Amino acid sequence: MSARPKKSFGQHFLHERRYIERIVSAISPRPTDFLVEIGPGEGALTFPLLTAAGKLTAIELDTDLIPHLQANSASVGELSIIHADVLKVDFTALAQRQGVSHLRIAGNLPYYISSPILFHCIDHAAAITDMHFMLQKEVVDRMAADPGSKVYGRLSVMLQLACRVEPLFDVPPGAFRPPPKVDSAVVRLVPLAAEARHDADPERVYAIVKAAFAQRRKTLGNALRQLMDADAIRLADVDPKARAETLAPEDFVRLAKVTTAS
Repeated sequence: MSARPKKSFGQHFLHERRYIERIVSAISPRPTDFLVEIGPGEGALTFPLLTAAGKLTAIELDTDLIPHLQANSASVGELSIIHADVLKVDFTALAQRQGVSHLRIAGNLPYYISSPILFHCIDHAAAITDMHFMLQKEVVDRMAADPGSKVYGRLSVMLQLACRVEPLFDVPPGAFRPPPKVDSAVVRLVPLAAEARHDADPERVYAIVKAAFAQRRKTLGNALRQLMDADAIRLADVDPKARAETLAPEDFVRLAKVTTAS
């Protein structure tokens, strides 16, 4: 018997087989992988991934879904379920406990909390090989946006500083039960190699990006005046009269380094 989706958890269960197959194909799970699924729901992705990899760890907050997942996984593979809020799961520690260097993460993320989950994952990017997520298409567009785009913003910058962002394909509302009111999309995130990551203070970068985009119509000189003056902005080779949406992600890193040094 199918579970009743709960609005409080933002549940929309994927059910259309061709999209399930496309997602599993994009992930291309292997027996050597340590897979983690966020929000397995009824197991639409869980069981195909488990079949391919032989083992999987799922993070599920809804206790009503866990018995179904446990009962139907017994003959498929080794399923471990963590009953927890994903925002409280330490992915780095999870990898260490399992004796692996990196995790592969996948999931159909609840749209109302997708950005906090993404930021939580990039906090643990050094312990992650890749991530494949189903998200609201609008969010995926923002994640992959280039400078100058109307949807380029804080999410774009922070994710692109940590990962390669690769939109894969769209998924229509009818592929879910119940159908959401928006289109969805699948995206692949690949954390940058250690040598490609920036070396600025992450908290300073975040503070500058947040302030810069807080009021998009403001120039950087006005938006950042609580953090740095116009001369400091110029030291980063950035025009104080420019607006945040015109800057590339690496420009914010240079601003953070000047801020730290001043």
